[in-house]
Amino acid sequence: MLTSLPSWSNIKESIARKVFLGIEPSAELMAILAIYFVQGMLLFARLAVNFFLKDELLLSPVQVSAMMGIVSIPWMIKPLFGFISDSAPIFGYRRRSYLIIAGLLGACSWVSLATIVDNSWTATIFVTLGSLSVALSDVIVDSIVVERARGESKAHLGSLQSLCWASVALGGLITAYFGGLILEHFTPRTVFAIVAFLPLITSITAGLITEQPITKDTITANTVKEQLKQLQKTISQKQIWLPTLFILVWHSTPSSESAFFYFLTNELHFAPEFLGRLQLVTSLASLVGIWIFQRFLKTIPFRVIFTWGIIISTTLGMTALLLVTHTNRVLGIDDYWFSLGDSLILSVIGQIVFMPVLVLAAKLSPLGIEATFFALLMSIFNLGGTISRELGAVTTYCLGITETKFDSLWLLVIIANLSNFLPLLFLGFLRNLDTELDA
Repeated sequence: MLTSLPSWSNIKESIARKVFLGIEPSAELMAILAIYFVQGMLLFARLAVNFFLKDELLLSPVQVSAMMGIVSIPWMIKPLFGFISDSAPIFGYRRRSYLIIAGLLGACSWVSLATIVDNSWTATIFVTLGSLSVALSDVIVDSIVVERARGESKAHLGSLQSLCWASVALGGLITAYFGGLILEHFTPRTVFAIVAFLPLITSITAGLITEQPITKDTITANTVKEQLKQLQKTISQKQIWLPTLFILVWHSTPSSESAFFYFLTNELHFAPEFLGRLQLVTSLASLVGIWIFQRFLKTIPFRVIFTWGIIISTTLGMTALLLVTHTNRVLGIDDYWFSLGDSLILSVIGQIVFMPVLVLAAKLSPLGIEATFFALLMSIFNLGGTISRELGAVTTYCLGITETKFDSLWLLVIIANLSNFLPLLFLGFLRNLDTELDA
């Protein structure tokens, strides 16, 4: 007997499910992925901002590192955005309206950077405004993802988060190289003008988000009070604040990022085009890290992932000493190839270690305050990043590292990397983490 062949529609549905990790494709899913994609595309401007601050505004590594700490403030107050979104709908919508506002805000900030900014103070204001735009849209779209991810089966645990972060990495992958290439021929201001169109995609796709309008009578003072009580009750639980404290410690160790950027451009004379390649490699490595986690590691206990991730990344991070001391040249390894290989491996490991944080945050977010609670956990993570940059700025200053003097950079690399072992002392805070996810 002849068996019936599958229809073309069934074949397309099967392919779509494989592409989207078992998640049913929809217009809303496309909108969610587009918003995350824009976040990745904004990598297009990161390199331009660095060169703008260094070459046009003539800021030192310490000043840039300190400024980046200020710019990250919107990411530390994300719970405020989440709470406002959950409790104060605009025109009846808690999600769509805020996505539109975020997109318009971002476009205004990049246009300003392309035209009127001419000193460190105005640069700080408008770069921070751009950061606020992305942080706000990130809070809103994260809350949507949390709402959808709550119904995931254990077989698809983390699939939606993996898909979203793959979209971020894909956006970064497409634009990273071109950002450096364009900087070879145009000024950072030209890049800012181009980037100004990207946040508008967030505003346009907001209409595809599935959301029922909320009347003014739905949100009352009592509702807001209940949300605050629910949030307080949630974060007071030991199984919540202990892992959160671990995340803060893990992400707060000193960073050598700003000083290293000046070393690459002023000492090794890496061109913008090559730095774009480095970002390209980083974005590609993030995709690889997401795939490895989704395919092999999502059932591995979090403590195991964090332990080996910290050990491996710290050990490999020490290889930067070879570049700083030019030992790689003695070994016959070109500066460019050494930098590419180092960025590739460290980015894969970093993404693998970060994925459990997203999965945990989504699973523990209580119904009704998804945006607020998820944003709270992510803001703790971002607070750690700010502390890391500021500690890096202080350390850079104390070691006498400037835009032209890198004699002590090797010591900064050692301090930054050895401090990464500190979170291993707090691994006990993750003892009940996997139990919570299985619940």
